[in-house]
Amino acid sequence: MEWNPGLNNDTLTLREVYDSLPGYSQSEINWLVKMLENPKSPIALTGAIDLFGHDCVHVLLGRGLLAQDEAFVIGFTMGTSKRLSSWQRNFFKFATQHLYPKEYRFDDNDLKVFDLGVECGIKSPCKEIYKIDFRPLLDLPLGEVRARVGIDKQLLLEAYEIERWFVPQSPVSRRLPVRHISNKPASSEPASPTTVRDGLSVGIG
Repeated sequence: MEWNPGLNNDTLTLREVYDSLPGYSQSEINWLVKMLENPKSPIALTGAIDLFGHDCVHVLLGRGLLAQDEAFVIGFTMGTSKRLSSWQRNFFKFATQHLYPKEYRFDDNDLKVFDLGVECGIKSPCKEIYKIDFRPLLDLPLGEVRARVGIDKQLLLEAYEIERWFVPQSPVSRRLPVRHISNKPASSEPASPTTVRDGLSVGIG
């Protein structure tokens, strides 16, 4: 079964959900990916984070491990810098489409989701999530961890509605958490970005 933590897990500890994640080692990660995304690299881009921290961000954002999930998680992480330069943003997008090995590459839809993640990270109360040491937080409930680091679940849900509108047919979009408003059943059709949050829909190409 595909690993997908979702957001409906506030009472579980960060450790419980993290431990359910399939294991990967740094040695399995491509050297170019490490050069751009590992904080120990001399040419790491803004938002570079170690593998443990990156996995914790997956948990906090409720995202799985497919390319579309990775695009949002990396975009959000970079966006929480609040000062991501356009050249770094554009270079990362170029690298993930043309320089990374095939299994790490993003397609055009993934890049839309990456941009959405960046904007969500910029607007999030969370600042520089890539600098947070999650180890002291492992045994806290996820609801408390999200509150401490500034993860706004409503903002995420709004972003995920936009994502479903951008990429409606993907398996990832179909399993994204959705908002349930009033007592009406949630629509199976994703909402237009302008009906969700105008600020999050601006500039997503």
